[in-house]
Amino acid sequence: MGPRVVRYTAGRSTAAALAALGLLAAAVPAAANTAAVPGAGPGRGTGATGTVLAEDGEDGGVKIDNTQCTFPSDPIKGTPWSLQRVLLDQMWQDTTGRGVKVAVIDTGVDDDHPQLAQALDRGAGADFLKGKSEGDETTDLVGHGTKVAGIIAARPSPSTTGFVGIAPGATIIPIRQNDNNGSGTVLTMAKAIDHAVAAGAQVINVSQDSASKLSSGSVLAQAVRNAQAKDVLIVASAGNDGASGKEKETYPASYEGVLAVAASDRNNERAPFSQPGSFIDVAAPGVDMVSTVPKGGHCLDNGTSFSAPYVAGVAALIRAKHPDWNYRQVITQILQTAERPQVGKDRFVGWGVVDPVAALTDDDTEPGPEPVEKPVAAPGSGTDIQPAAIVLGESPQERTERLAVYAVGGGLAAVALLAGGSIVLRDWRRKNGTRMNGEARHG
Repeated sequence: MGPRVVRYTAGRSTAAALAALGLLAAAVPAAANTAAVPGAGPGRGTGATGTVLAEDGEDGGVKIDNTQCTFPSDPIKGTPWSLQRVLLDQMWQDTTGRGVKVAVIDTGVDDDHPQLAQALDRGAGADFLKGKSEGDETTDLVGHGTKVAGIIAARPSPSTTGFVGIAPGATIIPIRQNDNNGSGTVLTMAKAIDHAVAAGAQVINVSQDSASKLSSGSVLAQAVRNAQAKDVLIVASAGNDGASGKEKETYPASYEGVLAVAASDRNNERAPFSQPGSFIDVAAPGVDMVSTVPKGGHCLDNGTSFSAPYVAGVAALIRAKHPDWNYRQVITQILQTAERPQVGKDRFVGWGVVDPVAALTDDDTEPGPEPVEKPVAAPGSGTDIQPAAIVLGESPQERTERLAVYAVGGGLAAVALLAGGSIVLRDWRRKNGTRMNGEARHG
């Protein structure tokens, strides 16, 4: 039996993650910080980057590397680019996800964060790390699970931040299955899925993946099938080992019926780290993702770990609006309405980049069990998503206005110059008695 291990598909907190993986270490050293969480040791309480230490068997462990985010952190006041691309009022015109329970199988979800305090169903949660890690399912020493939960269902706090969850009315079932010591296993993940189903989850988010291939008869595969038999939708991140462009199956994302999510950037293209493969169903923003961190505030992180909850939030909204649709129909709706680069699907972004508003509003026809191919939206047609650009200096509009002012000013200056030159030339002619063509002028 080959090595089986669970690891986080989050934290490419850019430089820190690359350094942890042995890349660019000389140029960009990683800085591990001590989190301001009671009982946290050096480097604890920080985000996960997913470097793996494999062991044999289904009890294989995980090593989680640190990012530079500390807890608590300062709030990020602006609206993240991943939300700027969405007309939230239009998306929420029928539902905010109220009544739908989303299980977050992760490192726990902090219940002290103001945007999450009212989002958690503490009684339905579970801790599969008892005796291995301090606290319980509402303790998150890593920060990973709290970020994931925030992207799904963080409550609005307009006086503090422009960040809000995709489904701010949904309820989070916190399930702690892993920690910063890599205590989680494939077996505990399977148990966590079983618990989520028993607790009434309609959507399960798994932002972790296996380091090696799992069989269709594994305990995790059985848990996935049991969930699907109860009409529970599982959303899973694809993984972050895609820099080489080589395909590799990851689990549970590769299992039949699991909604596998890749990461996209501001240009609706695959993020360089996002794992490609024929199992990829859809992509979602996964670069510079803002979300909640333990004890308050926000941090930025990168990874398919944060793309998956973006889609899980959309799934929660659809399940709230269409409670009669089964989980496969919800998946079809997400895939059919995605902003796609081609008619069918590809191995990088699947059926395209999720379009939350279209998924909630282009729903006059009940979807079937599988997505259908449709024409690609022409650029500039008004139907393609226009992600917000990073503006380091002036915006494109400001630049256009500035150049227009220069053009008008330059034109006026040219007119003035020509007028002045004509007067000077006329006076010179009168004085010297010549014409432009050299003929003599007689007085």
